[in-house]
Amino acid sequence: MKIGILALQGAFREHRLALERLGAEAREVRLPEQLEGLDGLIVPGGESSTVAKLATAYGFDTALPAFHAAGGSIFGTCAGAILLAREIEGRPEQLRLGLIDLTVARNAYGRQIASFEADLAVRGFDAPFRAVFIRAPRIASVGPDTTVLARWRGDPVAVAQGRVMAAVFHPELSGDDRVHRLFLESVAARAAAPGADAARPTEPQSPSDRAGTVGPHGDLR
Repeated sequence: MKIGILALQGAFREHRLALERLGAEAREVRLPEQLEGLDGLIVPGGESSTVAKLATAYGFDTALPAFHAAGGSIFGTCAGAILLAREIEGRPEQLRLGLIDLTVARNAYGRQIASFEADLAVRGFDAPFRAVFIRAPRIASVGPDTTVLARWRGDPVAVAQGRVMAAVFHPELSGDDRVHRLFLESVAARAAAPGADAARPTEPQSPSDRAGTVGPHGDLR
């Protein structure tokens, strides 16, 4: 399995090491043409407005939707989740690709000094996952086709829709590769049964069009 890591900013090296530990062929991606031949792509965290500017400057604002439309799977972490979302609260001008039906709020859990770790019950895991949150965005709402994989204090913190996964924490910093394994398993499952894929890009919409506002005690969807 060939998985790329968008290497514009953030902890792309740590993502690459996690993938290699799991036996995947990992490639750091700095130009759109390096997406060729990949089965999946991880978009790491970083500073979200900088990631958005670099993605536009290097042509990934069009290359990533095209990669997804051609059958590629994508996993965004922290700032990567912001880039993949449909809406960014209070930032209508910031690039978002609308590849997963989420509304996110930047830095909603606090600034760098408020970074924290938490044990999460992740769907399908038989033991808690110790997650690292660094200037994490909050998932304010999810669409009806978006599955919640994990919550923290009632809020979704890991989600999936079709060929896209997103997490607002940093799984690459945990020392636990189970979230990366979950992504690899989803890539393998889609490759084995491509006709079953119901994923589709979601166009960025106005706030009045948002679906599935998250309540404090919602169950896994």
